[in-house]
Amino acid sequence: MATQTPIEQQESSSASASAGAKPGLRKPVFIKVDQLKPGTGGHTLTVKVLNFNTVPQKDRRSVSLHVRQTRIAECLIGDETGTIIFTARNDQVDLMKPGTTVILRNAKIDMFKGSMRLAVDKWGRVEVTEPAEFVVKEDNNLSLVEYELVNVAEE
Repeated sequence: MATQTPIEQQESSSASASAGAKPGLRKPVFIKVDQLKPGTGGHTLTVKVLNFNTVPQKDRRSVSLHVRQTRIAECLIGDETGTIIFTARNDQVDLMKPGTTVILRNAKIDMFKGSMRLAVDKWGRVEVTEPAEFVVKEDNNLSLVEYELVNVAEE
């Protein structure tokens, strides 16, 4: 039976630890508002909040018959390439004050009445950051573009 010296034990334990180590997180790829397309997700953006409108609350009853309040606000956000409406929910509403710069991580595009809306669900994150230096291009609102679902017939 062979015994290992402390140095050999350290080398073998570090080799086994590195073999089971998880890969590092990859760097986020920031995109611009004008690159957003319907049905896409996983976007990371830095945007400014231009305005903020709360949506009237509706009482929604859950299965247990307790009233659950959901706060929703529609915020016009944008960067130097364009603007889009962001649907903020619950705690996100408090972060979306006009004039603030926010980073939206893992944002997705939802369709509402044929128009694009940006949203961040429970898998994403909204965080306030230092003010950005860009001027928002307000004349390119992607939420005003109406899309229509077209079925292509196979021949």
